[in-house]
Amino acid sequence: MKTRTVYQIDSFTKEKFKGNPAGVVINADGLSSDEMQLIARELNNSETAFLFHPTEEDYDAEVRYFTPTTEVPICGHATIAAVYAKALESKMNSCVFRIKTKIGILPIEIIQQDGDYQIIMTQGKFDLSPAFNTETTQILLKALGLERADLDERCPIQIASTGHSKVMIGIRSRKKLNKLSPNQMELALLSERISCNGYFVFTLDSGEDETLTYGRMFAPAIGITEDPVTGNANGPLGGYLVQNRIVSFDDNYFKFNAKQGEKINRLGTINVSVTSENNIPKEIKIKGNAVVIFKTELIL
Repeated sequence: MKTRTVYQIDSFTKEKFKGNPAGVVINADGLSSDEMQLIARELNNSETAFLFHPTEEDYDAEVRYFTPTTEVPICGHATIAAVYAKALESKMNSCVFRIKTKIGILPIEIIQQDGDYQIIMTQGKFDLSPAFNTETTQILLKALGLERADLDERCPIQIASTGHSKVMIGIRSRKKLNKLSPNQMELALLSERISCNGYFVFTLDSGEDETLTYGRMFAPAIGITEDPVTGNANGPLGGYLVQNRIVSFDDNYFKFNAKQGEKINRLGTINVSVTSENNIPKEIKIKGNAVVIFKTELIL
């Protein structure tokens, strides 16, 4: 039997039981994919991250990510959680920590301050697909319980990705956002058709000077009824807003705060920054806080 160190971390918050919970297995060396899937199912977070020692010199750790039902290539909040737990466990100073993921090697900035840490994740290459056609749009709106009049006319419905794609759906009203009760089965079926498992509904109607957007994210095709605060949705949202020229900014740099999780009482905040060239996003970063809920040992 071998002991594994397991953390439960709430990402994108400093308030316990808010933000997005993720499991983190610090010492995953030797675990099989089946074992990791069972552990992720047992912890029952939207994602659990597994850290492995490096086998090459060009990165500092390998990270794999599992939902309760499947492995995914990358996860924003679980990356924040994993690197935060590693920084605590190893008592790290401020540095750049390179992680190997299914979408490549990503530099993660660790900012040490007063015995605590903030984590900045550089996400993968940004990609934006063409807008949905009329038929697919109608299927999506029906599944979400939306009417065309609910949509923000500035915001085309498109798939955006920094490694794990999400459908971007901009609507007019934060009130409407919090009233959504999607048909999860219809969304899961649509995911098969469009090859995208996540639906990020957002609004620019934040009602707050320091917050640009509020959002909700649904991914029933991979076992996530609603994700509290999604790094791989809010990061691509930044690229989407820039490339579609929905927002204004200076010097090819755009930064904003995004909130998510209000409806399910797990509110968290992500700081998103986008560096672009000629309105094309070249680098997207998300910054977040984290807090430990528990640390325990798993005996296998």
